[in-house]
Amino acid sequence: MPMAHSSSPLSTRIAARLDAAIDPAVAAFAEKLARDAGAEAVLFYGSNLRTGSLDGVLDFYVLLPGEQREKIWPLVSYHEREHDGKVLRAKVATMALSTFAEAASGARADTTIWARFVQPCALVWHASEGARDRVIAAIGAAAITAARLAAALGPGTGTARDYWQALFRATYKAEFRVEKAGRENDILAVNEAHFDGLLPLALDAGGIAHSTDGERITPSLSAHERRRIIAWWNRRCRLGKPLNVLRLLKASTTFEGAARYAAWKVERHTGMPVEVTPFRERHPILAAPGVLWALRKHRRNKRS
Repeated sequence: MPMAHSSSPLSTRIAARLDAAIDPAVAAFAEKLARDAGAEAVLFYGSNLRTGSLDGVLDFYVLLPGEQREKIWPLVSYHEREHDGKVLRAKVATMALSTFAEAASGARADTTIWARFVQPCALVWHASEGARDRVIAAIGAAAITAARLAAALGPGTGTARDYWQALFRATYKAEFRVEKAGRENDILAVNEAHFDGLLPLALDAGGIAHSTDGERITPSLSAHERRRIIAWWNRRCRLGKPLNVLRLLKASTTFEGAARYAAWKVERHTGMPVEVTPFRERHPILAAPGVLWALRKHRRNKRS
């Protein structure tokens, strides 16, 4: 799969976006995660990146040196850290930077990495300039992978929004996720500045010829190339939901801090405090029925 050259307009744009200003509390949290894990880099993404809020759950990807240790990745964990008397919460996905880069380029069966990281993210910590360059290249590869599929799935000619809509409709459908209809429009609406002008740069970097007429883009894909891309996508489509199910099953037994995360979510959404006992910390799945029963009683009491 083509990669963006380090001096290409796409890489220059991505490097600037990855250097987005971040709240010092988020940066400190990321550095602690990185030091504890011996990481190469840490990416920050999600709604808190866009809003700048410290409420809710911060989303991080911690990227490690060396080879991927787990066959089913990423490893997911929940962390809390106090800052100026406020408890910050984070959901952390951990995997090898080398595997992250391969997945971003479309070389893996996974769809989640390139579909997630063609969207906004920030590089909040890196161990070296070499690690930073590798992350920039990986994010560039994610944009190229996404743009290539968007060109194949989208109309013969249309606006950039038409192509991104076609892409995100397809990726949401392929994954085991519960998303309301039109979720792709929400992504594009709240990240308008991020996607503005991105598609032509990614097509150029991916070696896909195209012409523009005002806001309209016409990719020059041969019938053979389009069939090849669609075949590539169909293979990943068939594996999308099974892979997501495997990751959910693994997370149900390996999600570090799952009990604390679940307790916080329950209290945040229902108002019912949940005590995190040693048993619930060690056996969150076995403890779940008791919590659900208590929640049912709590809701019944609120209605009465």
